[in-house]
Amino acid sequence: MHRAAAFLSMCFSVVCAINAAGAASLADSADYPVRPITLVVTFPPGGGTDLLARRLAASLERDLGQSVVVENRSGASGNIGAQAVARAKPDGYTLLVVNSTYAINPGVYRNLGFSPQRDLVGVINVAFVPSVLVTAADSPWRTMRQALEAKDGEPGSMPPAYASCGSGTPQHLAGEMLLRRTDAMWLHVPYRGCGPALAGVLGGNVGLGFVTASSALPFLKGGTLRALAVTSPQRSPLLPHVPTVAEQGLAGYALDQWHGILAPAGTSSAIIERLNGAIVSIVQRPDMARDLHALGYDTTVGSPQDFQAVIRQDIARFTQLTEQMGLRVD
Repeated sequence: MHRAAAFLSMCFSVVCAINAAGAASLADSADYPVRPITLVVTFPPGGGTDLLARRLAASLERDLGQSVVVENRSGASGNIGAQAVARAKPDGYTLLVVNSTYAINPGVYRNLGFSPQRDLVGVINVAFVPSVLVTAADSPWRTMRQALEAKDGEPGSMPPAYASCGSGTPQHLAGEMLLRRTDAMWLHVPYRGCGPALAGVLGGNVGLGFVTASSALPFLKGGTLRALAVTSPQRSPLLPHVPTVAEQGLAGYALDQWHGILAPAGTSSAIIERLNGAIVSIVQRPDMARDLHALGYDTTVGSPQDFQAVIRQDIARFTQLTEQMGLRVD
């Protein structure tokens, strides 16, 4: 009898503790946020993901009444930053800003150090952006076809190499997809983000680059870069005079890139819905939509579940694609 009573008492204590923890969690969710939020960006400053994160952070600060800090944790095509957030406390104060690389990495890296489908959950898919094939303004190449037909050592030509925002990024896949459809033998030169890749092209260290349209736009407007093609299915409204890859003899070629926000698994649904609603409100404002469109983004809104479905589908799609290409980083 004493043992039974002790067991029942222990069970009661456990249930009370669970209920108390649940009540505290609900209270925390209701008050959220009460301290600064960190947005971890998986690429260096200057790239498209970083630019988007910083604009969202400024608006979130005003709407949520708390500081929102952008922290760049680059490396391993975003895996370093993603792993850090996957291990963070699931309280809504450490979030991850990612692009489609997040869905590509499972097919490229054998050991990510975390599970993209279990350790992080979708908050919202914020925007899509095409990648663009660029070259320096003083390059001899004025069309994608000229660059594809260039041979190393030809008078006036640069080495047939292209920069990407990192191994296994959408820009890397965009380049490899192009090479698989042509006879070109470009060398892939991975950089740690679109910003450094742009610097490589502008500095003449590499002749071509696949980067996000958002990161390339200031240099295209400034006349230091020339755009040869966009990777989207249709021409970008931002670059209406730049033909798609598909238009230039490669029917069916298309690779857009999405950008979104994730939270550590276990984050309460109330906090995730709060963040989702705040960001939906921000991107639907005419001034923010105008600013993001000017940066090359096609904004989108949807539920956390919608974004989770996009991630799941793209992991399957990109894993099949990288296997066909034989892309392995480690």
